[in-house]
Formats: sequence, structure tokens, C-alpha cells
Amino acid sequence: MGKNATMRAWRVSTPRPVASGPLERLDVPIPTPATGELLVRVLACGVCRTDLHVAEGDLPVHRPHVVPGHEVVAEVVLAGPGTTSDLAPGDRVGVPWLRHTCGTCKYCRRGTENLCQSSRYTGWDADGGYAEYALAPADYALALPSGYGDEELAPLLCAGIIGYHALMRAQVPEDGVLGIYGFGGSAHLTAQVALTRGARVHVMTRGQAARTLALELGAASVQGPAEPPPEPLDSAILFAPAGELVPPALAALDAGGTLALAGIHLSDVPPLNYQRHLFRERQIRSVTANTRAQAREFLAFAARHPIQVTTHRYRLDHADQALDDLSNGRFDGAAVLVP
Repeated sequence: MGKNATMRAWRVSTPRPVASGPLERLDVPIPTPATGELLVRVLACGVCRTDLHVAEGDLPVHRPHVVPGHEVVAEVVLAGPGTTSDLAPGDRVGVPWLRHTCGTCKYCRRGTENLCQSSRYTGWDADGGYAEYALAPADYALALPSGYGDEELAPLLCAGIIGYHALMRAQVPEDGVLGIYGFGGSAHLTAQVALTRGARVHVMTRGQAARTLALELGAASVQGPAEPPPEPLDSAILFAPAGELVPPALAALDAGGTLALAGIHLSDVPPLNYQRHLFRERQIRSVTANTRAQAREFLAFAARHPIQVTTHRYRLDHADQALDDLSNGRFDGAAVLVP
């Protein structure tokens, strides 16, 4: 690869509403890996709602003019000098959201590295996969299960992993009843994991295509985002970044039920009524990223239990359109960029 070789990439110029074009497409130098890093060629990159939050400024700027994208399926090109890794050129790897933790704080020591205050993230703190090449810390790159194509694997690397973590946080009892609020990229994967584990799933979402997909995947019922499900819920997961759905989701819980909030960003939550929303030991649990161990656990589950990944392909040159379509709910499942 030549010293002055360039690649196509999208950067967040100035965070603002996606309809006003926060992304700009540029030719930029192909990055050079440092010690501990891999240079990878992007094969596919999922389009996540977190990318939308980065582009629109819902999340504060960590790296000015960052390249978004953290559901990256890639091929190793070369390792930085002195990098020790079992990964070799030509290997297919996943480059996920979590890319650095300190390893020494109390959270890292007790196995909750997702809470590390020194954590850094792909597509927010460092350039991500809306590009032809990217850098990946070798210690955070993930081995990928066989049986899936590149475009199917991409959404598993955040939508799948974080949905799995949210499912664990929701504490669904054996053969329990789970409510899912919002039914996009993450929810449609999480629903399948829950069904495989024996749960009965009710879906509350707005889009007709999403409702149809939910029923096709095995949901027991579908209804509007704030409508009550047909039976009390043991657990619920809120995937939609809509704080106004927290009260109806809590009201739908049975005694002892748990609501997990799966997003990195949530609009303001309206006032709660203690008797109606929280009494009888109902609880709310937030979700913050995931650990590498959880990522490996989910990918191992996906290897044993094939997951139907509903994707919509966009060329890399159309990343801005993919984000706009995500913002406006124009597709079910997940969007994936392909260089």
C-alpha cells in the first residue's frame, strides 16, 4: 500500500439534524497502525442509531470530524509494529463499539469494564467504519462466527451484542413474558434470542413493516408504541430513544418486573407516579455498553443458534441517505454500508 494512499470516508462536519447534512464525504489518507493496532479493510459496516446520535449532536463531541460506524466487519491487512495478536492478514474480524478500557480501575478489576471511566469507543472517540479502511485495537477485535455473510454479521456487533446485554439486564424469568418497545436493528435480533430462550414476546412499535417483521419472527402480539400489551409483562426492554415510553412500559409490568433501557441516549422521561409505575418492586435498569466477555458470549450464542438478520444494503457513498432513512423509520431491521 503506497505511502500516500487515500480512501473514501464520511466525517461528521458539524453535528446537526441529519436532514441538514452533518456528514461530508472525503478522500483521506489510509491510517497507519501503531503498536497494538490492526489496519483492516472494511467489508461491511452497520448503521446504528448511536451513529445518528453522534451525527446529530445528541452525544457530545469526543473526536472532532470523527468517522462514524462501530459495527464493522473487516479483513485484517497488517498489524502495527510490535503488535502481538493471533489475528493474521486475511482474517475476518469484528470491530465493535468498545475499543479501550484502562484495565486497572475498580470496574475493570471486577469484570464490568463497560463502566470504566477511561473507556473509549469506535466511531465516537476514534474513527470508525464509514470508510474503506479503519484501525482496530487488536485486543478488542472480535472473532466472528461462521455461517453468516459480512452484511449479516455487521448488525450483530452492536445491535446484537447490546440487545443481548439489555436482555440480561431485563432479568426475564424462565418462560417469562417480555415486552419490546421499538423494533429496529437491535430489537429484531434480541427478540429472536428471547424466543430461543423460551420467552413469550410482545412488541410495541409504530411502523407497519416493523410490526409485520415482529410477527414473522414469532412475536405473540404487536401494538402501538404506548398501547398496553395483552398481558402483564415480567420484563421489558425499551429500544426506542423515547423517554415518554418509560411510564407506559412501567405500567405494563407485573409485580417484580424489570424495565431495561437499551439506548445510549434517551429523551427526557415524564414524571412517574409511584403507585402506578414503581410500587410492587418494579424497577428500571439502564444499559451501558458491554464487556468483551459479553460480546464473545453473544457471538457464541449466535454460532449455536442461527439468527435471522434483516438487512438493507446501502453503498458506502450513500451513508448519508442510510442515516436519514434510519431517522425517519423507512426500513425494518438494520441498514448496512458496503464499500
